[in-house]
Amino acid sequence: MKKDTFLIIGGTGKTGRKVVDSLQLLNQNVRIGSRSSQPAFDWNNAENWEDVLEGVDKMYITYQPDLAVPGALQSIEQLISIAKKKNLKKVVLLSGKGEREAELCEQVIIHSGLDHTIVRASWFSQNFSESFLLEPIQQGFVALPQANVQVPYVDTGDIADVVVEALLHDVHNGQIYQLTGPTTLSFKEAIAEIAKATNSDIDFMSITIDQYVTTMKEQGIPSDFVWLIEYLFTEVLGNPMVSEISNDIEKVLKRKPKSFVDYVNETGKTGVWNKKVQTA
Repeated sequence: MKKDTFLIIGGTGKTGRKVVDSLQLLNQNVRIGSRSSQPAFDWNNAENWEDVLEGVDKMYITYQPDLAVPGALQSIEQLISIAKKKNLKKVVLLSGKGEREAELCEQVIIHSGLDHTIVRASWFSQNFSESFLLEPIQQGFVALPQANVQVPYVDTGDIADVVVEALLHDVHNGQIYQLTGPTTLSFKEAIAEIAKATNSDIDFMSITIDQYVTTMKEQGIPSDFVWLIEYLFTEVLGNPMVSEISNDIEKVLKRKPKSFVDYVNETGKTGVWNKKVQTA
């Protein structure tokens, strides 16, 4: 019996690389979809998407930088059209919890006629160690809007484990899973946990979204990233459902999700937060 071939779009990213690792440990045929792969996959260049999907049976989609950005919907529509043409068996989509624009992209897949699973994830715990919050933590000063919103941060390892289950087993076909951690914390509380675990002083300041956007622009942050962060802090964190806790990880994996405190304690041992960066 022929083995399925899995295409992991974003296979070098936060969740994608962990999905790749798990599938390879299970001796599955895995193809990474990234700009450095051959053939390369680039969301901004659809010319060779047909080549990338040639011979693929199942696909995991992570859209960069986020399904909320302008143009994402059209890209998903085009990719799914090619997937149908290539007779893919199944698609698993990483979506965002509480993102209306992301839900429009979900609908493309839900109504595609393909077997599918939608994975709606809460904010990643790893945003504190692998993304835009890392450098401020290293500098010892974090200033953020929406400081008191309670967020059930979810570990990317748990997301990847759910994705692997969804890719491998038909019981998850047609399901929409909401993936969250087991408890909620505010940004201020999250930073306090990191300071405690690393035995370091990290000051936290609550600011307005306007102040945050102005600071990012002054620092020369690309405009598309500024737009995305403003969207996430207003539309997503302003949505009451962002604080809701789900038991879907436990339902799928038959174990509890990793807590933010466990993530912090594990990550703190790597020393990533202690590598102080120089401020200009």
